[in-house]
Amino acid sequence: MPDKHLSTQFDSELNMVSSRVMELGGLVESQIRQAVYALSQFNSDVADEVIENESKVNALEVEIDRELASIIGRRQPTAVDLRLLLAISKTTANLERVGDEAEKIARMVKSIIKTGNSRSLPASELRVAAEMASGLLRKALDAFARLDTQTALDIMKEDDLIDREFDGFLRILITYMMEDARTISASLDLLFIAKAIERIGDHAKNIAEFIIYIVKGDDVRHTSIDKIESALK
Repeated sequence: MPDKHLSTQFDSELNMVSSRVMELGGLVESQIRQAVYALSQFNSDVADEVIENESKVNALEVEIDRELASIIGRRQPTAVDLRLLLAISKTTANLERVGDEAEKIARMVKSIIKTGNSRSLPASELRVAAEMASGLLRKALDAFARLDTQTALDIMKEDDLIDREFDGFLRILITYMMEDARTISASLDLLFIAKAIERIGDHAKNIAEFIIYIVKGDDVRHTSIDKIESALK
């Protein structure tokens, strides 16, 4: 009976920390949406909100890490449970980095506004990639909540689409800068934004890899999609 009681407490603590991770995910998603809106409208006020709210993301990451350390110290989890806790910690770190990328987008938006070239830049070309990256993160959080390995695999495949969008935008931007050298400074800010969007997709992919690690116990980082797909069958 005492063992069952301890197990129930441990499950409760796991559920609680998982809920905090989802809370962090929701906060980060909001940051991305606001950053993308600030980009699409070149809205300095919204960009300022993203920058100011980054401290909330950082604080929540610290709280989750503290809770994880407390659980590990008190419960001395078995190998399977420890794997879950480590994956949660890595997921939290990736979400915090997504928040960093959203802040970076906001700062670059403010920099572009200061140049006075915002209306002439091909910023609208980034909208598709930004929506894809945001959608991918949302899907990763949903898959994490359900420990859905098939969706995790789908996310890893879809990340390649964002990479291709980035490559296409890079070609557009190079052409744009060659045609009007006066826009080089603002265009480089836009390039940093494009890279931040690509990195958001990468972090969603990382979370997908952690889902497979939790469920299967296999570290699939740096592993081909074909091999991962075979391992999941």
